[in-house]
Amino acid sequence: MSKNLTTRSEDYSKWYNELVVKADLAENSGVRGCMVIKPYGYAIWEKMQAELDRMFKETGHQNAYFPLFVPKSMFEAEEKNAEGFAKECAVVTHYRLKNDPDRPGKLMVDPNAKLEEELIVRPTSEAIIWSTYKGWVQSYRDLPLLINQWANVVRWEMRTRLFLRTAEFLWQEGHTAHATRKEAIEESEKMMNVYADFAQNFMAIPVVKGLKTETERFAGAEETYCIEALMQDGKALQAGTSHFLGQNFAEAFDVKFANAEGKQEYVWGTSWGVSTRLMGALVMTHSDDQGLVLPPNLAPIQVVIVPIYKSDEQLTQISQEVDKLIADLRKLGISVKFDDRTTQKPGFKFAEWELKGVPEV
Repeated sequence: MSKNLTTRSEDYSKWYNELVVKADLAENSGVRGCMVIKPYGYAIWEKMQAELDRMFKETGHQNAYFPLFVPKSMFEAEEKNAEGFAKECAVVTHYRLKNDPDRPGKLMVDPNAKLEEELIVRPTSEAIIWSTYKGWVQSYRDLPLLINQWANVVRWEMRTRLFLRTAEFLWQEGHTAHATRKEAIEESEKMMNVYADFAQNFMAIPVVKGLKTETERFAGAEETYCIEALMQDGKALQAGTSHFLGQNFAEAFDVKFANAEGKQEYVWGTSWGVSTRLMGALVMTHSDDQGLVLPPNLAPIQVVIVPIYKSDEQLTQISQEVDKLIADLRKLGISVKFDDRTTQKPGFKFAEWELKGVPEV
């Protein structure tokens, strides 16, 4: 199998784009700026998701799910957040199509099906979540509220690259409410540290922790904590962010609680997230000119067995021994594949699995 990869030294950006496609991680879709995550790539994301989900739950967070659509008036409630994302918003204006009388077999937007209020396809979920929290929080006994959701969001990016920047992407977003400023800041810092721990100890990606400058801060936040990873081309990649929101969203959506003395106060908030951009970080941190390089705990397939034989009889004998070996490996928690395809020669298989980053062949 000829990989025909551009080398990193020749063109780093082209090397990355080619590798993501040729290693079967993802491809561009029929929707401008969006991607299809293929099974091999999604298997890696599932491993990342499972470990992060475990870490979130160990720190007391629970998963929930909130709507994809946000009413425009609700989105506008926190002014800085709305302004910060306005240029990236996709907007739903109608709820029905009908047959186009001038073009048989084609559809058109039904002008009589215009929404009373336009809906924003979420670029982030603070608005819909904080409007919901208003009904969930009445007393200090309801706090802290520690919620995470696994979701997709849409940010209408003009220039896109698979995993690193797409119009739609997968992520998790945590949204928490606290009784005091101190607790909210501690939560923001804690989640930054969770992300750093995950990146360094699970993905084997060294990161630097720090604060974003005022101009780089999340729209509507008082502080943005982040982890940055250094890629092989010498550029930093933002790998995760955690935001101290102060009381900005609580005030915008009137989320108050009665403290121990019975007085009404606004809650203090945080939000934090990592996305499928981490897949891009994984590729660019570890991979080389021969193809994808995956840490064993992230590899969908950790061992591939390639039989070398001259006759069908030999293949049958090899297969019998391989079955025993596979059983032993699986008992040890090692994922293994027996590549007994008869349509490809061993050399092709070796090259293919090296390209796809199998730790051992």
